[in-house]
This record gives sequence, structure tokens and C-alpha cells, in this order.
Amino acid sequence: MAGFVLLPAAFTIGSETDWNGIFRHFWLQLFFLAVIFYLNYFLLVKWLFDDKKIWFFVSNAVLLILLIFIKNKIFESLEPERPRMFGKRPPDGMRYFFDFLIYLIPVAFSIAINASKRMQKAEEMKIEADNIKLQSELKHLKYQLQPHFFFNSLNNIYSLIDFNSEKAKQSIHSLSKLMRHLLYKTDVDKISLSEEIDFLNKYIDLMSLRLNDKTKVYTNFPTKIPNLEVAPLLFISIVENAFKHGVSATQHSDISFKMEIIEDEIHFTASNSNFPKTDTDKSGSGIGVENLRKRLNLLYPEKHEFHSCLNDGMYIAEVKLKTK
Repeated sequence: MAGFVLLPAAFTIGSETDWNGIFRHFWLQLFFLAVIFYLNYFLLVKWLFDDKKIWFFVSNAVLLILLIFIKNKIFESLEPERPRMFGKRPPDGMRYFFDFLIYLIPVAFSIAINASKRMQKAEEMKIEADNIKLQSELKHLKYQLQPHFFFNSLNNIYSLIDFNSEKAKQSIHSLSKLMRHLLYKTDVDKISLSEEIDFLNKYIDLMSLRLNDKTKVYTNFPTKIPNLEVAPLLFISIVENAFKHGVSATQHSDISFKMEIIEDEIHFTASNSNFPKTDTDKSGSGIGVENLRKRLNLLYPEKHEFHSCLNDGMYIAEVKLKTK
């Protein structure tokens, strides 16, 4: 700052320094420009953005004219009489006009800086609002998923009570472990992949209790699980869907689940024999896969793929997920 203030004097080194001229044409001018800028920046510009534009323009017009008048009076009192090489001195009106244009520059700068700050603040508020909305939607989807999961599990246990009460008791015990996971492990943004795989294995074991010999269930999960984190309950909807549509009481059925880890990507595939439910069958309520699509879009935008198709009588659902 000191270097900037002394800059005019630097150009006069080696010659007779005109300190009076430097004061009049630089420091005094700089002082008035600073006064205009800071008055607008901290006070007057607020009227412009608070829909008090008339006050803003009138106040600036009065301020600029007053400062120009004061500056010219100071100039006249300090300016020595000297011969006029180029004829008559410019009219006062012309000098006021050019001074007015120059003094509009700090006004424009103060407006630009304040507008930029307000735009940045508005963008930050929008991001915060979007984040709150995202968290609200995710909580809604999670609360929607848990009753859906519980409903499906109770349906399966209910089917065991009449013909195998021992398995029904075992299923209730397994369900209590899963519900403990739902209560204490899902109220976070991320859990370890190993915990998610453990939950899937327990759920598959629970669902397998009610199956007869005609249905075969295969799992292929990694034994060495890297230190990755995922959103809780991310794959359970696909597993539920496989048991819901992949089991027949009279025909041979196959259900398989496979997970591969490729660097920081998770590939999860479920395939099952296709026995679509009828419109009268309300088991499961049908919200699971749609819930998964919404959660993937919210949690992993542009970092996931979800595909499902029928291939030679088998329904295949696949999720590819980038965790970083």
C-alpha cells in the first residue's frame, strides 16, 4: 500500500519534485475515490438491492456533486497561477462532467462486488436447501424401505407357522437380528461393505428357511472384503425381489447372488427364475426396486448403473457402483 501511495513520487526521482501537484492530482483524487467506494460498498448499495433505487441514485448524485465541488475548490486554492498554453481554461461545467464520469467508477465497482457476494450467498443457500431436500428424501426412502422389508419377512414367517413351527421360531430369531441391524446400523450415511454383506447373508439365510427342495439358492460374495463404504440397505431390494419373483411351489427354481469388487467399484448381480406375481398377490407391495432407483440417483449421481432384463427365462438385475 505504501508503495502504491508513493508511486507518483517515484517517477520524479532525479528532478524537482512537485509535491503540491502530486497531492492535488493523485492523493487528493485517491482520497475522494476511496470515500465514494466505501460509502457505497457499506451503505448506499444496500438501498439499490433493497428496492430503494431512487434513494440510491439521488444520494450518489448529491455525494458526487458535493465531492467534485469540494475537490475543485481545493484545486483552485492550491493551484498556482501559470500561463495557459492552450488557450482558455475548460469551462467548469465540462470539468464537473468529466469528474462525475470518473467518480462513477468506484460506484460501479462497489455495485459489482456487492452483486457478486450476493450471488455467491444465494448459490450457497441454494446448495444448502438442495442438501436439506436431499436428506429429507433419503430419510423418507429409508423409512419407506424398512416397513417394506419387515412386511416381506413377516409374510415368509407366516407361511412357515402351519407346517414347520420350528423353522418359524428360527425365522423369528433371525428376524430379530436383522431388525437390530436396521435399528442401530442404518441411521448413518455409510456403513462398511463387510457389514452390508453380513446383513445380506443373514437375510438370504432367513428367506431360505421357507424354501423347499425345488429351489436352489447360490451366493458368491467376496471373502476378502476391501475397506469400502456404501449406503446402508443398498442391495436388499434386489435380494427381496429375487425371492419374491424367483420361487415356485411346484417348479424348479434357481436364485443366485454375486458380488465382485474391482478396485473401488462394486458389481452386484442377482438372477432368479422368473415367476411373476399376479395382480391379486400384494406381498411385498412392489416398492423395493423403485426405491432403489431413487436412492441410487440421490446418493450416487453419475456414479452408478442399474440394469434389469429377462434372459432365457431368468430375471437378471445388476448394479455397478463407484464408491469414490
